[in-house]
Amino acid sequence: MNNKAKKIIIFDDDEDILSICSYILEEQGWEVHTYTDCNNIVEKVLGISPDVILMDNWIPDAGGIIATQTLKKDEQLKSIPVVYFSANSDIQLLADHAGAETYLAKPFDLEELERVINTVLIHD
Repeated sequence: MNNKAKKIIIFDDDEDILSICSYILEEQGWEVHTYTDCNNIVEKVLGISPDVILMDNWIPDAGGIIATQTLKKDEQLKSIPVVYFSANSDIQLLADHAGAETYLAKPFDLEELERVINTVLIHD
């Protein structure tokens, strides 16, 4: 296992969620990048090349489904796992429609957050 910090991008317009998730993940050695919108998402993701992306359903402006689909259409970015998160009851359908690898229902607890991220990580 290399010592390079794993990188994650969180797309969510809820500052509380961003700060809690950032705090938890940084404690575990992640390099965390956060955005409150998904505008120019390809450029944002290419600039960081994260190991995992957390995507909120209601992210401005385009929304999580379009944002995720945009990433999945990009040859360089489509292999980055996306964890879709939302308080919607039909989150599984939303995640499938978006093309995300997995999903996390809000509200979630921190163990769940860690578990879901670890399931999509490509272990080297």
